[in-house]
Amino acid sequence: MAKRTRPSHKILANIYHTLYSHFGPQHWWPGDTAFEVAVGAILTQNTNWGNVEKAIANIKAIKSLNARALHNMSHVQLASLIRPAGYFNVKAKRLKAFLDFLIHDFRGSMQRMKKVETGSLRKRLLSVHGIGPETSDSILLYALDKPVFVIDAYTKRVMSRHGLVADSIDYHDLQAIFHKHLPLDVQLFNEYHALFVMAGKDYCKPKPKCTGCPLEGI
Repeated sequence: MAKRTRPSHKILANIYHTLYSHFGPQHWWPGDTAFEVAVGAILTQNTNWGNVEKAIANIKAIKSLNARALHNMSHVQLASLIRPAGYFNVKAKRLKAFLDFLIHDFRGSMQRMKKVETGSLRKRLLSVHGIGPETSDSILLYALDKPVFVIDAYTKRVMSRHGLVADSIDYHDLQAIFHKHLPLDVQLFNEYHALFVMAGKDYCKPKPKCTGCPLEGI
């Protein structure tokens, strides 16, 4: 573990540029529409993206990837379609809760949702069954182009192992560091989160592979 260093704009910018130079642009989040991105954000909980793609492909195959069609679909049929994403009954219930929210509050329109002020919308998303901070912020950033930094296990692991935060830091305190020291920029937050994921998958694993890591010297 590195000696603790106080995060700063310079350090966070250095990490970003180092990762970007190594991995290049990540073009996140895959999805043809804001609605597809939101569905993907819910389905990707506790699984890998390849499984989510299979689930979404099942929905697309019956031309039902829209709020009204999925909202009117039975729980059993929806669970069957999203089975590849795992925990399909749990995720069907969560997806249904989001669809209820989208239909009842925004008439099924992600564009209507996008017009709501970010802080207010975040609180409303967090009140939806099954949507926690990471999922809500993924929807805000990637589906609705809101400048909210998404924190996940990879981000926390990289930051703590480089002595920038404590292992015990919570989601909102870690998020606040990025919001304080970086411009509130959608594209920057988009790329930065994706680059943390790449670093976490390739190098900063539970058993770290430090040799060759682009952040080895930081």
